[in-house]
Amino acid sequence: MIELSDEVRAALDEGRAVVALETTLIAHGFPPGEGVAVGLESERRVREAGATPATIGVLDGEVRVGLDEHELERFGATARKLGPRDVAAAVAQRAVGATTVGGTLAVARTVGLRFMGTGGIGGVHRGWTQRPDVSSDLGELARTRVGVVASGAKSILDVPATAEALETLGIPTLGFRTDTLPLFYAAEGGPPVSARVESPSEVAEIASAHWELGGAGLLVGNPPAQSLDDVEGLIEQALEEAGREGVGGQGLTPFVLSWLHRESGGRTLEANRALVADNAGLAAEVAVAAMRR
Repeated sequence: MIELSDEVRAALDEGRAVVALETTLIAHGFPPGEGVAVGLESERRVREAGATPATIGVLDGEVRVGLDEHELERFGATARKLGPRDVAAAVAQRAVGATTVGGTLAVARTVGLRFMGTGGIGGVHRGWTQRPDVSSDLGELARTRVGVVASGAKSILDVPATAEALETLGIPTLGFRTDTLPLFYAAEGGPPVSARVESPSEVAEIASAHWELGGAGLLVGNPPAQSLDDVEGLIEQALEEAGREGVGGQGLTPFVLSWLHRESGGRTLEANRALVADNAGLAAEVAVAAMRR
């Protein structure tokens, strides 16, 4: 049911660094046709840092760990969005399925991958006191020994509530050369992190100690290089529009991202492309540092 590419299998067998990457970004995070380019750039950045990329998704009744360009092109807008609960059904029904952070973590746990790069994790949604909506990403982080490099939580979320949930679940938040959790598009303004780190080797050392003490996931907050500090108003407008159109659940994030890309004149799209690749590169640097310990 789980098929590793020859490249990923060889890297694991030889004890080399491997970085997990998701496919929901490819299928639903960017306008049609652009996600594959972002995925390929993320893989390039992982290899550039000395690690092997393991992009994960479901194709032809198998969970694939490591995908070639032709396979990446199959993850279009019609691909199912797969959280951890959805992977088995997509396999059994032979659907094309793009894994979220949580879905990717579930597979990473099974095959023994220790590091992952992504844009932003899911978490506690705004308005959760009226309608509880918490991403399964948090539950998977709480049970999976993986360090996830991201620009904080997705911008559409209640970030302070997400930070509180991370603390409750015992998930360290490490700020990469920052004292606060990035706000996805914005580098500053988020809640305090549990520890500031200055180098990939320091992240690797903390991860090793955390796992030795029985801990599970870690979140490494990497501030976006292109910080957009004026998008909160647009986010609120996008969420209001989603409410008027009855969009929610797994469809909310793709809707809001598309709305933001359009209404910001492409600024959020450009920033999103850059931070996804940057996070993949940093995850690879951490993975390589961990293998050298």
